[in-house]
Amino acid sequence: AEYMGTRFRKDSFQLDQITTLNKYLASLLEQTRESDKKFMQKNFEGFLDLYERFLNKRKEPLIWDEITPLPSDFILNMENLPKTQTDSRELLSKLVVVKLNGGLGTSMGCVGPKSAITVRDGNTFLDLAVQQIEHINDEYDVSVPLVLMNSFNTDEDTKNILRKYAGSNIDIHSFNQSKYPRINKETLLPFAETTDHKVDKEAWYPPGHGDLYTALKNEGVIDLMLSQHKEYLFVSNTDNLGATISLSLLQNIVAQDVEFAMELTDKSPSDIKGGTLIKYKEKIRLLEIAQVPPEHVDDFKSVKMFNLFNTNNIWMKLEAVKRVLDKGEMNLDIISNHKTLDDGNKVVQLETAVGSAIVCFEKAVGIHVSRTRFLPVKTTSDLLLIMSNLYNMKDGFVTMSDKRMFGTTPLVKLGVHFEKMQDFNERFPQIPDLIDLNHLTVSGDVTFGRRVNLKGTVIIIANHGERIDVPSGSELENKIVSGNLRILEH
Repeated sequence: AEYMGTRFRKDSFQLDQITTLNKYLASLLEQTRESDKKFMQKNFEGFLDLYERFLNKRKEPLIWDEITPLPSDFILNMENLPKTQTDSRELLSKLVVVKLNGGLGTSMGCVGPKSAITVRDGNTFLDLAVQQIEHINDEYDVSVPLVLMNSFNTDEDTKNILRKYAGSNIDIHSFNQSKYPRINKETLLPFAETTDHKVDKEAWYPPGHGDLYTALKNEGVIDLMLSQHKEYLFVSNTDNLGATISLSLLQNIVAQDVEFAMELTDKSPSDIKGGTLIKYKEKIRLLEIAQVPPEHVDDFKSVKMFNLFNTNNIWMKLEAVKRVLDKGEMNLDIISNHKTLDDGNKVVQLETAVGSAIVCFEKAVGIHVSRTRFLPVKTTSDLLLIMSNLYNMKDGFVTMSDKRMFGTTPLVKLGVHFEKMQDFNERFPQIPDLIDLNHLTVSGDVTFGRRVNLKGTVIIIANHGERIDVPSGSELENKIVSGNLRILEH
């Protein structure tokens, strides 16, 4: 197979790299199982395109001083959106919900897809997504489909999990995003020996959620959805429990004929690394922390300079996505993600972000939404909040309890003893009452009893070699607990 790219003028280094890469990928393809060949050929074409743009971009670092504030009219405020009179049923019949389902639960000590982690009352992320859409389908008598973009890490397990929804009132499709080879940091060339990721695990990676567009096209999803008269996609991360179908957003996007809308929300201390929209060289772009020059990382994190960040809840017009792809104009910014493998080898993963496509569309907007639309569960600290009485859950929708006096979410920092789900469950036999909590820090070997109530600011620190058991029935309000506290049964 010949993949030789010709999109840019090349120097001799680039030509040598691309020639070597072509030969390398062609020999890998020859050894690939017949059933996987078509998939891998498309992957290699996509990778070559990305690689070629990566080699060109290395000469173009971001010039920080050329970043200017966004035009004031670019960001719409969700609270000020006009109330439009449209038939909700007709609108919803045009919608497709897409969940980015490529991530594993490894950071929380779980095996398999992150979407299969139990979040509340025995429900997983996936269960909640299905319940929400089922509720909408029942209430409005529509058929909003759920489309899952899996990665090779999550695909098999997800397909097995999906069997349990066979009798549900929801049409579920899943497809695989691309599989790209990692490259060696020194040679900038791949080191995979086979295209079978189960054999050569360290050599392959899913190239970030910006791959959504290529994968939707390669897997025939765009044409399938257009043939079903669908017009809009609502894309979000599986682990964001706030990313629910919003009729008022959909109505305004349709009424204003918006092609691409990104939901942004206020930055808090826990989101300082979140990507943000900027104006750069006269274009609106998404800026991710990995693209920021090291000397400007603090500026990037500052709330003064960037007070909103990307929630990764994105609405897009299907026809516009097809148009940009067909014209070959989906040139997303490349994020070079540097990693050190278990064997010490330093590698680079070339990735893209779904939000960076904002620069490719004609009518694109940012929408300033409330924090309720951003409830991600990245850690067990986030999970503690979601599992507690701070939130109510109905039909898969998570809402803050009206018993809470403050509109803000408490800040929770659980130490390393709580990082993994198994430890978390053992240390919290029952989730404490958090309705009046502002801030909780727990560090060291700490276990909670049942019926514990935490209020105000609570800091519990067991130093090395110490252990603290918080007794059942305790109420801690504005307390610092340290030292040893063991309650022994007798």
